[in-house]
This record gives sequence, structure tokens and C-alpha cells, in this order.
Amino acid sequence: MNEVQDNPAAHRFELVANGEIAIAEYRLEEDRIVFTHTMVPPALEGQGIGSRLVRGALDQVRARGLKVVPRCPFVRAYIERHEEMQDLLA
Repeated sequence: MNEVQDNPAAHRFELVANGEIAIAEYRLEEDRIVFTHTMVPPALEGQGIGSRLVRGALDQVRARGLKVVPRCPFVRAYIERHEEMQDLLA
């Protein structure tokens, strides 16, 4: 599996696994990143790919000094379950 990559032209983070691509879409608003949708292909479901994708995206967001607005339910739930990520909330 590859690491999570930011694809700014497509406004999404991507994680490629087994020839499939999982995505976390976003839009930037000044010093905030708004996560709008996360999609994991059916072939990758149940393997922790979504969590790995979101963790990798949030690590990059932290490194960039941005705050997070989790409009995507999956990203919101991930942050709620991981106390170490809650300081990223806008």
C-alpha cells in the first residue's frame, strides 16, 4: 500500500491499495480545510483503508497548520474516536 497523497488539483487526499483508490474530498477556506466526502471502494471496505486515509490526511493537515471542519460523517467520527486529533477542529 502507498502512503496518503494530497491531490490539490482534484481537491482530495488519495490512498491507492490493490489497484483501487480511496478518497477524502475537501475544500480549503482560508486557514481551514473542510472535509466534504470520503469514499472507499467496495473491494477495500473492512480493511481499515478509510481510517488509514483519514489519519494520513489529518497528519498532513496538522503539518500545514490548518484547522478541520469535518462535514463528512466518516471524518467527524474518526476525530471523535481519536482524542489526539480533536485539537485540529476549527
